[in-house]
Amino acid sequence: MFLYMVQILMASKLLQFQSKAFEASKFVAKNGSAYYKQLLEQNKQYIQEPPTVEKCNELSKQLFYTRLASIPGRTESFWKELDYVRNLWKNRQELKVENAGIAALFGLECFAWFCAGEIVGRGFTFTGYYV
Repeated sequence: MFLYMVQILMASKLLQFQSKAFEASKFVAKNGSAYYKQLLEQNKQYIQEPPTVEKCNELSKQLFYTRLASIPGRTESFWKELDYVRNLWKNRQELKVENAGIAALFGLECFAWFCAGEIVGRGFTFTGYYV
């Protein structure tokens, strides 16, 4: 009896989802091209002319080498942050409970995002990978 009720509930949820998906696809079909044109018009200053494969390759190389050139500045920032954390650890007797709580919550949030990423990477399963 219970299994039958669960199946009925799942079937009704599936029908609701299908109707919502149909409404969404109708909305996109009706308003999608207008949104696309509006988006391009609002951001036309970022569009490179002519939009060719060669131009895309040039831009990707510019992005790569710009990121590569930013590595020394980012490593310097990393070492500054690490020195700050070391100073906090050396002077931990002066650390306020409020700041320690904020740091603990930040660590907990990082762990939660890690777990969420693991779950997404496994295909939204809690138990393991599909093999």
